[in-house]
Amino acid sequence: MQTNFDNLVQIRRSFHQIPELALKEYETHALILKIIKSFPQDYLEFKNIDSMPTALLVRVRGSNPHRTIGYRCDIDALPVTENTGLQFSSTHAGIMHACGHDLHITVALGILRHFSTSQPADNLVFFFQPAEESQSGSVLAFKSGAFTQEFQPDEFYGLHDTPLLEAGTIGCRMGTLFAGTTEVNITLSGKSGHAAYPQNAQDMVVAQAYLITQLQSIVSRNIDPIEGGVLTFGKVTSGTIRNVIAGQAVIEGTIRGLTQEMIELIQERIRVICAGVALALDCKIDVQLNQGGYFPVQNNSALTKNFIKFMRNSKNIRFEETPPAMTGEDFGFLLNQFPGTMFWLGVGPTSSLHSATFNPNEQAIQPGVNAVIAFLEDRMRKEHPSNV
Repeated sequence: MQTNFDNLVQIRRSFHQIPELALKEYETHALILKIIKSFPQDYLEFKNIDSMPTALLVRVRGSNPHRTIGYRCDIDALPVTENTGLQFSSTHAGIMHACGHDLHITVALGILRHFSTSQPADNLVFFFQPAEESQSGSVLAFKSGAFTQEFQPDEFYGLHDTPLLEAGTIGCRMGTLFAGTTEVNITLSGKSGHAAYPQNAQDMVVAQAYLITQLQSIVSRNIDPIEGGVLTFGKVTSGTIRNVIAGQAVIEGTIRGLTQEMIELIQERIRVICAGVALALDCKIDVQLNQGGYFPVQNNSALTKNFIKFMRNSKNIRFEETPPAMTGEDFGFLLNQFPGTMFWLGVGPTSSLHSATFNPNEQAIQPGVNAVIAFLEDRMRKEHPSNV
C-alpha cells in the first residue's frame, strides 16, 4: 500500500467511521494491523499486550542502532454524537473521533510506512495506545511491561492535533505543553430533616455552597498568579425535594496544573479546607483525589531544544512556539518515565477539540508525516544517544 496523500486521506476517513471508546478499540486495532501488514515486513516486529488486547507495539529494526526512539499514537474516541454532516461520519452511535485520534493514527501509519521501506539507522518503536481519553492507557501499558527489552525506548515523541494552528504547522515549547489533571470527588454527610426545623438537622446544601466558595480561594490566594492553576467543580448534587433539608451532598470537579508540584499543592489545600469546614459546620467530609489523573506533559529540555531547533530551521516546515494548554494528555505519564517531547500539529480553524462538529483539515496530514520523518532521520544522524 502506497501512503501518498490520497491514500492517507482515505485511511483517516476509514478510522473516522469506526470510533471506539477506551479499551474497546477492537475494530480500530484490527484495521491498524491490517494496514501495517500490507507494508514491507523485512524490518518489522510486533508485540501485543495480553492485558490490553487493543494495544499494539511495532518495532522497526535499525540498520546500525545507537538508540531506540519511541513514537506514540493514541487510538480511542469520545462518547460524543457527531454533527459534522460528513459523508464519512461515525457509524457508531454516540461515539466520535472528536479529538482527532483518527488523524493521529493516520500520521503514525504514514511515518511507519516510510521506515518500513527505508530502513532507519536507529530502532524505532511505534506505540498505538488505547484509552488516552480515559482509563489511563499509558499507565496500564507501562505497568503491564510493554516497554521492555527491544521495545524499551531511550526517548519518546508524540503529537496532538490543534485547531489553534494553521493546517500542517508544527507547534511546540520548552517545559510544560499540557497541564496535569486530577479528578476530585467530595462527599458531605450530615443529617436530613424537615425544612421547618433547621435546628434539628445538618444542612449539606449550605455546607456544600460554603465549601465550594472556600475552595475557590485556593487558586486566587494560594497559587502564584504567574504560574497559574485551575480548580473547577462541574457537578454538584444534593437534596430530593424543596421542603426537606438534605443530609448529603456531592461535589465533583477537576484540578489542572502545569507542574506536578502545583497539583500536589492544590490537593493539600483541598484536604485542609475540607477538614476545616467539616469541623466548623459539624459534618463529615470525605475527599477522594483520583491519582489516575494525567501527569503534566513536561518536555525534556535537551531533546525539545533539539526538536525546536530542527523544526524552526527546516525550510519546508512551518513552526510556531506555543503557550502551555490547561487541557490534559495521557502522554504525560510516559514523559515521566522516558525523556521525550510532545508537539502540536495544526489542523486549521475548525471547531474546538471534543466538540460534535470537530473536523480537522486533512491538508495537515502529509505535512505532519513529512515533518516527523525528516526530524527522525535528522535525529538518527546524531550517533551517540546523548548527542542532541
